[in-house]
Amino acid sequence: MNAPRTRVQRRPVHGVLLLDKPLGLSSNQALQKAKWLLRAEKAGHTGTLDPLASGVLPLCFGAATKFSQLHLDADKTYVATARLGARTTTGDAEGDVFDERPVNVTADDLARVARQFTGPITQVPPMYSALKKDGKALYEYAREGVEVERAARHVVVHALALQAEPELDEAAQIREIRIEAEVSKGTYIRTLGEDIGQALGCGAYLTSLRRTATGDFGGAQCITLEALEAMDEDERLAQLLPVESLVAHHSRVTLAPDDAGRFLSGLRRRGHWADAPEVAVFGEAPAAFLGTAHVTAGELIPGRLLSPIEIQQTLLTEATS
Repeated sequence: MNAPRTRVQRRPVHGVLLLDKPLGLSSNQALQKAKWLLRAEKAGHTGTLDPLASGVLPLCFGAATKFSQLHLDADKTYVATARLGARTTTGDAEGDVFDERPVNVTADDLARVARQFTGPITQVPPMYSALKKDGKALYEYAREGVEVERAARHVVVHALALQAEPELDEAAQIREIRIEAEVSKGTYIRTLGEDIGQALGCGAYLTSLRRTATGDFGGAQCITLEALEAMDEDERLAQLLPVESLVAHHSRVTLAPDDAGRFLSGLRRRGHWADAPEVAVFGEAPAAFLGTAHVTAGELIPGRLLSPIEIQQTLLTEATS
């Protein structure tokens, strides 16, 4: 008989874990594993990576989930490889190959197409995506063999580099390319790879995909699930970045204790602050992150706020990590 499973005692955990998501797991599976290892009560991630993709996946715990949208909206950087000469049903190596075509691509062609897809572009979201139509994910329709109409989206490719993979001499035939792209939110790299293949006249599908940065968070800052699992609980907690790391580029407003208390109760404050769409607000004593606000005509208007208990817990976490 199997021994009964030990019930995990959850606890308040607040902060941001920069995870290097492995291949083969969905973003949610990776999140649930990290949540279990930290025994966290509440958690969320900041942008889906397919099971085929690896790389930077910021995970938000506790109070940090209130600010996860800020990194859902952040620019992201990817490195991918794409096979030329065919398309697949999913746009990547997991799908069935169809529409095979001869390949006759030069380095000049790659440079031309890179320029074509740099800047504002439109994309039709792929059927194999988590976008919903009438309350149902597109990938569910796709698995049933149903294709539904999708509206084109406007996205921005800030930087794009295409090169033969591996690097070849001029006489060699290019069969696989490396794609390095810095893109705005909502950009599908699988779709970008397919569109690049169409522009090259031969079709293409992704064979690998890695996210190397989201906002200011890069791969060198990340930890793997295996490394996290090998740590004890204190070491795991020490991997968490503070909640305010999600608002590192916001202008900072610091409030005296009386104003901080009123601000946390939802009251607007007056001061000599420049207008700003969003600022990070801190208390003076104790020195603590309180939340975000926007400033209009010198008036600080509360936005996403931490609760008093969350502030106490984050101060405790930071003191012990």
